[in-house]
This record gives sequence, structure tokens and C-alpha cells, in this order.
Amino acid sequence: MSKVKYYYDSDTLSYKKIERRKRNTFKYASIFILGSALFGFLFVFLASQFIQSPKERALARELQHMELQYQLLNKKMDEAQSVLANVEQRDNAIYRLYFAANPIPEEQRKAGFGGINRYKSLEGFDNSKIIIEANRRMDILQKQIVVQSKSLDEIAVLAEDKEKFLASIPAIQPINSDDLTRMASGYGYRTDPFTKVRKFHYGMDFTAPQGTPIYAAGDGVVTRADNSATGYGNHIRIDHGYGYVTLYAHLYKYNVRANQKVKRGDLIGFVGSTGRSEAPHLHYEVFKDDDRINPINFYYGNLSAEEYSKLLEHAALENQSLD
Repeated sequence: MSKVKYYYDSDTLSYKKIERRKRNTFKYASIFILGSALFGFLFVFLASQFIQSPKERALARELQHMELQYQLLNKKMDEAQSVLANVEQRDNAIYRLYFAANPIPEEQRKAGFGGINRYKSLEGFDNSKIIIEANRRMDILQKQIVVQSKSLDEIAVLAEDKEKFLASIPAIQPINSDDLTRMASGYGYRTDPFTKVRKFHYGMDFTAPQGTPIYAAGDGVVTRADNSATGYGNHIRIDHGYGYVTLYAHLYKYNVRANQKVKRGDLIGFVGSTGRSEAPHLHYEVFKDDDRINPINFYYGNLSAEEYSKLLEHAALENQSLD
């Protein structure tokens, strides 16, 4: 049963019953609800500003962890760029220089990415700047690695070719020094043993007993092993590639045949005196791009400095050749 309320009327000096009007009831109720709603909204707003929900706290921790990961990533990229810079420096100053390759320009190694905005999809976020910078540095680092990788591939090919080149060019004396009687004649003008006329001698004559072993001066392919060339008698020609050919003349007999591959130091024949020859010896010639050049420059592979000096001294003497 609802309580009945009274008020004291001073005019009539009596208590009168308070009559509640529906309009006032609705008014008060509306004010109460509106006040409660306004208070609730204000509470929620303040709470959202100063109090994080469990989900927000989890997201904040995740964001903090992400920022830490980006910092670590940047540190690793700094270290990678430092190592790569060292490799690039050695590549330009040592490797490419040694193999006579042009250094890679710095602007080519450090080139960025022009044109369209590659990182537009990463814009508009709270940490867009960090993310874009990390991606930009990673892209540049990847490009530098690709450039360096291609350079090292090129160096590997050059090194392989250099190794093949060094193994192929004539580099040893074709007869062991211990087997030589003497170095009879060098490259240059000499007296012909048959006509006694001074003419140019295009090879070097090594005097040795008949049957003395003759060795290939470098890797190559035997192109001729016959006696069909005028004056040379039994002779061998080896094509070493790179424009180099060696000729071994007046042989007693062969130890190789045409089209046979040989390595530097392989036994290819024996000293004789066939063809236009006055005595047993090896006539040795070196060709570069079809021009005969002085063989004296191609003995660094098996002569000591003292032996080479003596050979230079004897080769300079203008004496009589043996062929």
C-alpha cells in the first residue's frame, strides 16, 4: 500500500493530503533518467580516457612489442649494412682490381627506388613512419645484396677463367736445366749455320743429347705432331688458347698425337736433330696471335732467379744458331 503524504496548510491551520500529478511524475522521471544517462556517459568517457580495458591493455602490449621488434630489426640491418659495406669495399679495391674488372659505382650500389610510392599501403597508421622506414631500408639492403651477389658471380667466373689462363699460357722451360748441355742460341739476329748469313732467329735453341725429354710449356691441345713443315723436321704445335701457341722442332720422336689434350709438364717428345738442324737440340718458339715472340719471357714457372739471369745472359749473345 502506497504511503499517503500530507502537508500543513497555514491558511486553514490543517493538514491536507498531497495530490501527485501524473505530469509531475513524468517530468521528474524524465529528469532522473536524463541525469542518470548523462552521468553514465560522463563516467564511461572518463573511464575510457584513464582506464584501459583488458583488450586495450593487450593491444598496447602487442604494440610495444612490435616497436621493440622494429628497433631490433633496424639494429640488425645496421650490422648487415656494415658487413656488406666491408665486402663491397674489398670487392672494388681487391677482387675486381685483381681481375681487371671495373669497380661498381657507388651510386649503383646505393641506388634507391624512384617513381611510384612503393609504401602507399603502409600509410595512415599510428606507426606508419617506423614501418615505412624499416621496409625502405630492407628494400635497399636487398638490392645491395643482389648487386654484390652478381658481382661475386662475375668474380667467380673471372677467377675460374684466370686460373685456366694461368695454367694455359707457356710458363716453363720445355727442357729441364739439368738435362741441358747449353742454351745454344736465343731470339734475335743470329748467324745461319748453313749459309753463314746473319738473319733473324725466331726461337730459342736448347742443346741436349738425343732422346732428352721435352715437356709441354702449358695446358693446351696438340694441333700438329708431324714433319710436314719445311725446316722443322719432326715437330709439335700446341694451342694453349688465349692466342698462345708453342712449337717444338727437330724432335727425335713424339709422345703425343694431334688433337690430344696435354697439361703443363706432360712429356710430349724427345730431343733429336731432324729437319734443318746441325746437331741434336730443341728449337722452341712461342706465338701470340700468330706473331712469333721472344720465349725468354715464359720461363717463370720452373727457373730460379739465378737460373733465369744466366739464361738471359746466354740468350743475349749474338752467336750461331743450330738451325
